[in-house]
Amino acid sequence: MAQASSLCCQWASSPLIPSNKPSQPKAAPPPPLPALSHLAALLHTLASLVLLAYGLNCYLMLTWHFSSRQRQARRLAELEATHAQKAATIPAPLPPTITTQIPIYNELNVAARVIRAVAAMDYPPEQHQILILDDSTDETAALIDHLAVELRATGTWIEVCRRPTRTGYKAGALADSMPRVAGEYIAIFDADFVPASDFLCRMLPFLGQPGVGLVQARWDHLNSCQSLLTRTQAAGIDAHFVIEQSARAARGLFLNFNGTAGIWTRRAIDEAGGWTADTLTEDLDLSYRAQLAGWRFEYIPHLTVPAELPATCSGFRSQQFRWAKGSVQTLLKLLPRVLRSPTVSPLQKIQAVFHLGNYLVYPAMLVASLLMLPVLPSQAALWRTPGIWLPGLALALGAIGPSLLTLAAQWSLHPQHRLRAVLLLPVMMCISLGISLSNTRAVLQALQRVPSGFIRTPKSGSASTKTYRTRCGWLPYAEITAGLYLLFTSWIFLSRGLPASLPFLLLQAIGFHLIGWTSLREAHPARP
Repeated sequence: MAQASSLCCQWASSPLIPSNKPSQPKAAPPPPLPALSHLAALLHTLASLVLLAYGLNCYLMLTWHFSSRQRQARRLAELEATHAQKAATIPAPLPPTITTQIPIYNELNVAARVIRAVAAMDYPPEQHQILILDDSTDETAALIDHLAVELRATGTWIEVCRRPTRTGYKAGALADSMPRVAGEYIAIFDADFVPASDFLCRMLPFLGQPGVGLVQARWDHLNSCQSLLTRTQAAGIDAHFVIEQSARAARGLFLNFNGTAGIWTRRAIDEAGGWTADTLTEDLDLSYRAQLAGWRFEYIPHLTVPAELPATCSGFRSQQFRWAKGSVQTLLKLLPRVLRSPTVSPLQKIQAVFHLGNYLVYPAMLVASLLMLPVLPSQAALWRTPGIWLPGLALALGAIGPSLLTLAAQWSLHPQHRLRAVLLLPVMMCISLGISLSNTRAVLQALQRVPSGFIRTPKSGSASTKTYRTRCGWLPYAEITAGLYLLFTSWIFLSRGLPASLPFLLLQAIGFHLIGWTSLREAHPARP
């Protein structure tokens, strides 16, 4: 880089056309290449530090989880035992009225399944109100009406709520239906979830505690074995629920309602200001506002509700885009309130930054990989100095942390398949790195406050009757191009004898190609 800069300066100062005028000394223009190289190195270092911080926080979550899981399990078991003892010795009146809300939008393949599962819950029918929040514009609406008539004939308390417009999407539907809610507790299930018949009864021991605004169950999976994509999604979700949610609950940190499979106290929703649609993650938004208002949350890891994972790459990417953009929108909206709050401890504030800023790791991943080539001269020059391994070490620690989180969750849930969990890690890393371009776009849109609609993730159900497709647009072509660039970068690094960064580069290159080509194939299926 220094030689190239010197040649540029010599070329700029040498006369190309003979002239009779006496030459006058000219100041050499500032060489731009070193400045750009230094800027690239600075951005690369900052991205590596972000990944390092995220990885170190994963180790902290693992430590908290393993140090407190037995204590938490005993506490929850005692609450259940106390509730069972009271129910056996004291004649109890009717259980509290619970309203179950099921937001649905064009879910012909799964709508009937979730409605029948909720209607079949083992709870007094006169105390269980079911509200179907239907914004559908296809055949799903007729299916819901038919089911409602059928279930009312069996004594089920079920109502269908419809709006003239889909204003506010899911958050708007939830807010619009609140005047019709009859229960003091509100359970919420998305269309792809299938709760067990004893779900409400098993949640009762935790609902009546003073100050509890939400009880959240753990997600399980209906189709985790369908493909490598669903297996990796299941592993990532398990890491969140088994390790992160448990660790946060044990330390009294901010928890989030995961949008479904939980029961709210009606007062907590009202005192927090109700549902709002100014972010794409209305569940995370309301969760933080409720906890800032003084309500606390309970997380029940042994109570699970299975759901269907997105079976297509485009569906998975659109879901991640919504979660990434909504999380950063919530960060911009509520993190200042969290940091200013006198009732929030320093540890809670620090962890709120990691929690709300979780998706900022994707821009860091992208920057760290795309700037490998521009910072190559400085890396080659410093290779023999002790400091060169610091960015590589940061990347390694940042990558190992989430991997250990995933392994710990899988080994805890499936101890008989530990080798399979290890073999799944490279695939999971490829897919996580492969959606970094899409999630970076989501983060940038959130930071720029660019509005966007709520794109729901279509599900196919056990017997798909209608195909819902998500438009891919230009993004797959950008991902394929980025993958080719990273393959070229890998070849340059290998030819220069710098193999330390190759695993990161190759995994991301493969991930970009995997996500990009799969999305194009789904958008343009081969005709029979």
